[in-house]
Amino acid sequence: MQDLKISLITVVYNAENTISDCITSVLGQLYSNVEYIVIDGGSTDKTLNIIHSYKNRISHFISEPDRGIYDAMNKGIELATGDVIGILNADDFFADNMVLVSIADAFNKNRTDIVYGDLEYLNEKGDVLRKWRSSSFRRRNFEYGWMPAHPTFYCRRELFGRFGVYSLRFGTAADYELMLRFLYAGKLTAVYLDKVLVKMRTGGKSNQSLTSRLKGLFHDFRAMRHNRIFLPIFTIIMKPMRKIRQYI
Repeated sequence: MQDLKISLITVVYNAENTISDCITSVLGQLYSNVEYIVIDGGSTDKTLNIIHSYKNRISHFISEPDRGIYDAMNKGIELATGDVIGILNADDFFADNMVLVSIADAFNKNRTDIVYGDLEYLNEKGDVLRKWRSSSFRRRNFEYGWMPAHPTFYCRRELFGRFGVYSLRFGTAADYELMLRFLYAGKLTAVYLDKVLVKMRTGGKSNQSLTSRLKGLFHDFRAMRHNRIFLPIFTIIMKPMRKIRQYI
């Protein structure tokens, strides 16, 4: 199990209140063969001081201006040397110390390209607001508004060479577009882990306001059209509706 090398990328910008929880959740993992990459966008608060306190356990660290979160992710992918790549953003943290063990085990036991799992959204007090429970992968589910939770999405590094990295053309839907490109258009294989892998604090970029959400849906639609989703108008209606059960 330990032979599989996982490259884990954290992108951060002015996250002094959350970055420590993120980093310690990575360093506390019981899986040891991890290459940890931190990409900072040029933070101006105390974020850099916090990151430097962990520098001896971070494999690669860059702090420089970027063109946004997905540009930072691409920088991390370029540095990665692992067999598998995953991303844990600065506002997120692992649900327990066995997450990477479970992910590595899923890759080792299955001849699969991608592994993903479940996600929980937390409020400022740490209470669970939403539960993103996914399901076993079926390609056609994308046509009904389904998608994996991106913070739980791990894929083999070679796929980025074959299918490309995050496209900045799709704004806040760059992660959705990449998953469509890999799993729907690319017809790759995926294994679902029926467990919560990541806990995410609310306040993501695409969920900040009604205007941001509408822009996000527009980017989603463009991603669907680009990857030739059948009946994208139907899919764009179904996609937000699927979130309703996450509050139940």
